[in-house]
Amino acid sequence: MRSVSFPADFEPITQLESARVGIITAEMERVAERETHLSPAQVRDEVAAGRMVIPANKVHLQHQLDPMCIGRASKTKVNANMGASPVSSGTDEEIEKLKWAEKWGADTVMDLSTGGDIDGCRKALIENSNVPIGTVPIYSMIIGRKLYDLNMEIILESLQHQAAQGVDYFTIHAGVLHEHLQYVKERLIGIVSRGGSLLAKWMIDHDDENPMYTGWEQICDVMREYDVTFSIGDGLRPGGLADATDQAQLAELCTLGELTERAWRKGVQVMVEGPGHVPLDQIEYNMKLQRTICHGAPFYVLGPLVTDIFPGYDHITSCIGATSAGYHGASMLCYVTPKEHLGLPKKDDVKQGCVAYKIAAHSADVALGIPGTRDQDDELTKARAALNWEKHFELSFDPDIARAYHDEDLDVDTDFCAMCGHDWCSVRISKEIVQFASGKEDDYKWDKAKVSDALTEEQKEILEKRGVLSPEEVHKLASKTKKAVGAEENKASCHSDYVDGETAKEIHKNVEVVELETK
Repeated sequence: MRSVSFPADFEPITQLESARVGIITAEMERVAERETHLSPAQVRDEVAAGRMVIPANKVHLQHQLDPMCIGRASKTKVNANMGASPVSSGTDEEIEKLKWAEKWGADTVMDLSTGGDIDGCRKALIENSNVPIGTVPIYSMIIGRKLYDLNMEIILESLQHQAAQGVDYFTIHAGVLHEHLQYVKERLIGIVSRGGSLLAKWMIDHDDENPMYTGWEQICDVMREYDVTFSIGDGLRPGGLADATDQAQLAELCTLGELTERAWRKGVQVMVEGPGHVPLDQIEYNMKLQRTICHGAPFYVLGPLVTDIFPGYDHITSCIGATSAGYHGASMLCYVTPKEHLGLPKKDDVKQGCVAYKIAAHSADVALGIPGTRDQDDELTKARAALNWEKHFELSFDPDIARAYHDEDLDVDTDFCAMCGHDWCSVRISKEIVQFASGKEDDYKWDKAKVSDALTEEQKEILEKRGVLSPEEVHKLASKTKKAVGAEENKASCHSDYVDGETAKEIHKNVEVVELETK
């Protein structure tokens, strides 16, 4: 039994300090409820070791925050970035995107506002969010003043203000040092971190060291008061494959390891941010190197993007890298939307980014063998094997889109899908083979086909966004009626149990090529 001794007058303030003295906080209890494979004591021990953080500002806990954790022992988490800019969006739209991101699985949200009512937007996000809110405080520090005038007094005042508002974690780019700037000169794209570039310019203009680095202990004192978690920023992350894993990135990473220890000594929780744009073959090395240099502190990565030539599809290029990163050591994945590199994400971009990254996070967790993570996959497989469409949709991450895509081709839930048709449906054939267990789960059995309900407005909207078809053409395809497919009661006549094989094939062929009536 391990015992912990500490001064009698010591009062733990942060989750890290509480864990170190053996206390299981209410937030740790809640985390264990959400991470069903972990006990409260295990959560406490992971936090005490610095391998897990619980971003839960004491002020935000007074609102709607539902405590969660980020760490290697827990499920892989997803962050969604949002925020108003000088040219786009405002507070109301950001609140709408916040709730939308929560709906589609974001575990935390970062407010990266650089325009509009920044202070009001941040306050509104905190008061309305169930998830932790992070910020990059330097953005607010330079609003209304010249970058050259930034000093320690302004830094601490801004941090104090945002901490008092309830921000749960701060991205502080303290690892970019004056000596590192020489390594950036030959990069193809220089410094792509906004915070990193601002501080680099400040250091060059002043010919002085990064004030975030020299004032680190003072910053820690402000954050400890409210239990704000560090997300130590990677100001020199690579912005293109050519710059990945270069001397600038690695030199900063070594400094991040030093800053991690300095923050822990002050009782402040730490996670560390990582790249960026990284070729697929370098991701494992990057993840394992960070875990070594930063002493196991949770790694929070942007992507990484594994190729640079797909603007408009970077939620996909980065999702590939994020899956690998999650498997090899990252604890949280910062989503990338289709608008990355191009503009501020809109509502649907937020959904696309969240869904792509939930895929990455879940895939990594399944591969890691975290207990319980594959259960829903297996249940959906049973429903699919039984050709139980309602259960199939219910168990899917996005039931509306699954139902809409199915109903685009068939308005009957029957024992085949439109991809194969009845006679070619391998799942139906396997289900009918007596010796096979496939499709025979008692809880998923159903006996006969049924006509599905009409498309909802949301499902129509989903289909309207597909490909090059007009809404009218999509609705015709998605509204196949009994007349259109020659259906009998409860069964479409293309089902060859009810007609001869040649007729079934002919009907299927016609269904695929003719323009169908809506009535």
